Amino acid sequence: MFEFTFPPLTSEILTGVLVIFVLRVIGMAFSTIRVLVMMRGKKLATAVTGFVEVFVYILAIGGVVNNLSNIWNVLAYSLGFVAGTLVGMWIDDKTATGFVNVRVISRFKPQNIVNKIHEAGFGATVGWGHGRGGTVGMILVIVRRKEVAIVEKLIEEADPDAFVTVEDARSVRRGYMHIKE
Repeated sequence: MFEFTFPPLTSEILTGVLVIFVLRVIGMAFSTIRVLVMMRGKKLATAVTGFVEVFVYILAIGGVVNNLSNIWNVLAYSLGFVAGTLVGMWIDDKTATGFVNVRVISRFKPQNIVNKIHEAGFGATVGWGHGRGGTVGMILVIVRRKEVAIVEKLIEEADPDAFVTVEDARSVRRGYMHIKE
């Protein structure tokens, strides 16, 4: 069984701790991005991010394994995991690449929603279905991830009671796409 020690934070130990932390942040950021690009079917990006992730992982874990009794290294590795995951998610939010399906079900105002979406320059397809409460309008809008908040606001303005889901679209071909001016 391991016995952890809390050695004094000398400049040498602190440098090692910071290196392990930074490497783990980088590795986990790449890991998070790799999973996201893999879900979007981007093979080359998945392979490249996977290579960087594993390369950095080996460097970081080496720093921990070489001195397992030093709790500072273990803490740096663990905290780097958490911080790296958050950094990866933040990068994904900021780059917001790809497309999403925005699905809307509206019982009373489907045409209002479609009109608002069209007026804003987006495409929308409407169909009809039967839900628990009767006939409903089912609207499908494909938009860039960066545009989701705009479309959600339009839907909210047109029908605050509409049911809305947003899912990643793995690939998009043809169709009407909103062009920013």
